[in-house]
Amino acid sequence: MDAQQLRAIQTPIKERFRAEPETAVGVLTAVGQVDFDRLTVSMIRERPFPEKLGLHPMTGGDGAAGCAAELLLEALVGCAGVTLAAVCTAMEIPISDAKLRAEGRLDFRGTLGVNREVPVGFESVVLHFDLQSADSDEKLNKAVQLAERYCVVAQSVNSVQVSWNRIE
Repeated sequence: MDAQQLRAIQTPIKERFRAEPETAVGVLTAVGQVDFDRLTVSMIRERPFPEKLGLHPMTGGDGAAGCAAELLLEALVGCAGVTLAAVCTAMEIPISDAKLRAEGRLDFRGTLGVNREVPVGFESVVLHFDLQSADSDEKLNKAVQLAERYCVVAQSVNSVQVSWNRIE
C-alpha cells in the first residue's frame, strides 16, 4: 500500500468523524476465563485472533488483521486473571468460576489526527472481575485488590479502573 491508497481509505473515515464525532468512539473488549487448577487464563474470542496485526477497522483496516490495542486488553485480562488465581490460591479462597472482562473506550479521532485535542489511546479502561465463590465479600474484595496491585500489566497502564461482581 502506498500513501495515496492509505489516504483513499482513511479520508472518508476522517470526514465522517469530523462531521459526526460520536461515530469515532468505540469500545474494545477482551474476555478471559480463569483456570484455578492450572493458574491460567483462556481468552474468549468471537473469532480467532489473526497472526498479523494491522489497522483497526475504524482506522481503515479490513478486519483481516488483529488490533494491537485489543492485544493490550487481552494482556491485561490474562495478567490480572493469572494474578487473581495465584492470590486466591495463596489466600485459600475457593473460587468456582471467574471471568474477567476489560473494556477500553477509544476515540479514534485521536489516533487518526482528526482532532489534536482528542488524546491518542484509551480514554478509559475498566477491568471487571465476575466471581463465583462461597467466601465473604470482604475476602473477595481483598483478592481483587491484590490482583490489581500485583498485576504487571495493570501497573504498567495508568488509567485502569477495577470493579468486581459476585455471580450466582
